[in-house]
Amino acid sequence: MFLNDEFDNLFRRMSRPFMNMDDIFEEFKDSGNLQTYGPYYYGYTMTIGSDGKPIIKEYGNVKPALLPTSDVREPFVDVLVDDKEKVLKLVAEMPGVEKKDIKIVVEGRTVNLDAEHGEKKYSAKVPIRQKVDEDSVKATYANGILEVRFKLKEDEKLKGKTVEVE
Repeated sequence: MFLNDEFDNLFRRMSRPFMNMDDIFEEFKDSGNLQTYGPYYYGYTMTIGSDGKPIIKEYGNVKPALLPTSDVREPFVDVLVDDKEKVLKLVAEMPGVEKKDIKIVVEGRTVNLDAEHGEKKYSAKVPIRQKVDEDSVKATYANGILEVRFKLKEDEKLKGKTVEVE
């Protein structure tokens, strides 16, 4: 009996914050402000009318013109690890720029990729999970594909020490 009461109390304390969240969402739903906070969606349906002409209807709570836009695109980036060659490769798709327009900065475990040529602007921050040798970095760019290569650092093996007991 004592154990059941303790579990009930513990469950009530754990679920209390979630119950409060339900109340908050109910307030938003009742006030009509739920669309202000999301979810955002937009789409259209297309059907063929009886006369054979297409009928297009929009739906959603946001219009495409109202969505925030930016001239800077985030390129598609793949991080590939080749354990045989002990190499880490970043492959980024950045069509429409030239070699001289690309700027690559390695800061700790993050690689910043930036490029700008006319109206084409790219920017990405790519996290690296592996230990790499920053001095070994090499980059190539051809046909809109940027490849950045790092040599992987070997894990430092801890050296043990024998201690004599006096």
